[in-house]
This record gives sequence, structure tokens and C-alpha cells, in this order.
Amino acid sequence: MKLTFVGAGSTVFARSVVGDCILTPELGEFDVCLFDIDPKRLDESYQILTNINRTANGKARITQTLDRETAFRGADFVVNAIQVGLYDPCTIIDFEVPKKYGLRQTIADTLGIGGIFRGLRTIPVMKAYAEDMERWCPNAILLNYTNPMAILAGYMQRYTNIRTVGLCHSVQACTPNLLKTLGMDEYLDNHRWEIAGINHQAWLLKIEDLAGNDLYPEIKRRALDPAYNTEKNDLVRLEMMRHFGYYNTESSEHTSEYLPYFIKGKYPELIDRFKIPLDEYPRRCIEQINGWNEMRDSLLKDSKIEHQKTHEFASYIIRAVMEDHAVRIHGNVLNTGLITNLPQNACVEVPCLIDRNGINPCYVGELPEQCAALNRTNINVQLLTIQAAETLKKEYIYMAAMLDPHTSSELSIDEIRALCDDLIEAHTGWLPEYH
Repeated sequence: MKLTFVGAGSTVFARSVVGDCILTPELGEFDVCLFDIDPKRLDESYQILTNINRTANGKARITQTLDRETAFRGADFVVNAIQVGLYDPCTIIDFEVPKKYGLRQTIADTLGIGGIFRGLRTIPVMKAYAEDMERWCPNAILLNYTNPMAILAGYMQRYTNIRTVGLCHSVQACTPNLLKTLGMDEYLDNHRWEIAGINHQAWLLKIEDLAGNDLYPEIKRRALDPAYNTEKNDLVRLEMMRHFGYYNTESSEHTSEYLPYFIKGKYPELIDRFKIPLDEYPRRCIEQINGWNEMRDSLLKDSKIEHQKTHEFASYIIRAVMEDHAVRIHGNVLNTGLITNLPQNACVEVPCLIDRNGINPCYVGELPEQCAALNRTNINVQLLTIQAAETLKKEYIYMAAMLDPHTSSELSIDEIRALCDDLIEAHTGWLPEYH
């Protein structure tokens, strides 16, 4: 088995995924090829993963390369974790240009004007990788971890021949976060759930204890009682559950910018009321860069680095396919009638069974109509962004932005078009030519 990791200069995440595989003895001996365009970061990841493999007495044969043919040839699985344009300059552009129009964001990696342009600059790179894979490993499964998830995975599923599933850890973190926030820790190891929707906006459709008792009534009661959640965490998601009836998978800082209700220049008091961290992603980037610079030398010098297995799905998928050891995950796949009240060409997040046949999505049926309605407002943006990337027509960029819930709640049509033009210009060299 050969696992290729694209974007391996993302050392912390490469450590999680490759380290998990090293700690999966059922895989036996296997090859890991680390690929990146930054030779320094690539070599750092190689050294750290080699040390982890040695410490764990692992059976991985780890190599590194800057050559795409070497990376992709013969791969069985490809993990994608790239960030096109990095923090500097592209994340800075995503935040600073919209600020000139009074448009503020928190994360800007999934939806909104930042998510649109992150998708537009990433799709051409992923399209090129898909062409490489079709040439050198046409039967490989692509495990995509890069955001904007629904835009990128949706593009790959519709316009390439590569078997692609999008993976995100927001589903695994959803119910533990909710139960801890409301002081229901006794249920952390005593509950089961059903979740479906779209990435970062999938819905907790059911949560019950192992005896089958519905936990939602107590969750909703505590969410309204100030005696619980004394730290006042996760306020946006709890507010959405209050008004729409269901809790969603991704954090409040993410959720606030997928909707028209919370980040509003006309109502600045909402920012304080719901503890919305504007400019959160740039702040995290700076902290991560500084933190990595401090941590790197000690990790590189540590020849006995240990790894604890994470909750990321990749190693479980790889084992399930290679060993025909069936496992259930939640994946982002093309909607082929899986959720009946969402568009057929949308990328949806649903349960999937994994075995030797690969990714087998499960039928969900209808979402509660209000949940589907909220999803559709996000899907509109995703589909128009994909259409823009495929056709290279500016009009579809404008339409995607005009349909975005947050952007359209703040700016006029003329302002949105002007903002898109400014962002296209600021992305010179990072986008193909649009007409």
C-alpha cells in the first residue's frame, strides 16, 4: 500500500494522519510519500515522521519528494492538505480587502467572500493534481482535508474521474462539545447520534442515551437556563438551535459567518453579545506560525517522538479498504439522492460505510425543512463558485458573492461586484484569467 500526502509541509496535520497510520498495525508494511513545494517544511515533516515511525517500531517506509510523478505514481490513497497562497499573502488578502467595504469575517475558509476566493485559487491546483492522478494512480482514493470542503470536494466529484471523499473532524467533535458546554458530561460515553447536512453545517438530527431516551429536551432546556453554560461558550450555535430546533456541527465562530444574522455592521452589539471573534483565522495563523517556530527545533532534536492516535478518519478508511474491515465514517460526497430535499449536484455530509469497495454513502432522506433551507443558502454559493471555476466567467463569481448570506446582508449589489473585482486584482498570479 502506498499513501501519498500532498501538502506535507503542514507538519502538525501530517503528523496526525501519518502517525495514525503508523499506529495501525493491521496495515503491515506500507509506503508513505510526502510531497510539498516547500523543501524546508517538507524535510522537517520527513524528519519528525521518521522519528515517530522509529519510536513506534512502525513498518512505514517514508520518503519525501518535490516531484509530482514520484509522489503520485502507484499511490493507493492520496491525502490532500494544501493551502494555496498560505497566510501571506492570500489569507491577508481575503480579510483586508473586504474590510475596506466594511465586511468583517471570522475564519473565511468555507463560505463568505473569503471562502469563495480560497476555493477559486485552490481548484486549479487540485484539478492539476487530478490530472496527475488519472495518469499515475487512476484507482486511488483522494481523502480531501482542505477547505472550502464542499466547494473543493464537490468540484472533484463532478468534474474529475478521481474517487474523492471530503473529511472533516467537526462531526466527531459535535456532540462532545455540546454535552460539555451544558454540563452533561455523564453522557459523554453514554450517547448515540445521527448527523447529516453539508460540511460545517450538518445537523444533529438525533441525540439519545444508550437506552434510547431523547436527550434533546434536556439540552434545549439547559441552553436557555443561565445556570448552565456559565462560561457563555458556543452562543451562536445555541441561538440557532433555539430558533431552528437543531444543533449544527461546526463552531460558533464558523457558524456566525454562514448566516445573515450575527456579523452586522448596523448592529455591532451582536458581536459582544454572541462573543464573535472577528479576524479569528489571521490571529490563529500568526499564533501557529510563532508556535511552530518555537516548537520546531525541539521536535527535530527529539529522536524519540511519540504519537497518540487521533480521531481523524483517514487511517480508519485506509484500513477498511485494505483489510475489508467495514467501518462507518461521515464523509462529504456528491448528493445522489442521499438527502432528498437538497440539490442533486451538491456536496453533502452523510454517514458512509467503508470496505474493500471504497466509499459507500448512506441514504438519509429528508432533512427537517428549516435545516435544508439553511443548507440551501450555503449550497447556492458553493455551486456558483464551482461554476465560476469551471467556466472562468466573472459573472459567476459575482453571483456566488451576491447569494452569500453574510455578504449580501451587508453590501449592495454594486459594492459586491466592486469587491469581487478588487479581490480578483489582488489575487493576480493566484487565479487563472477570468473573463
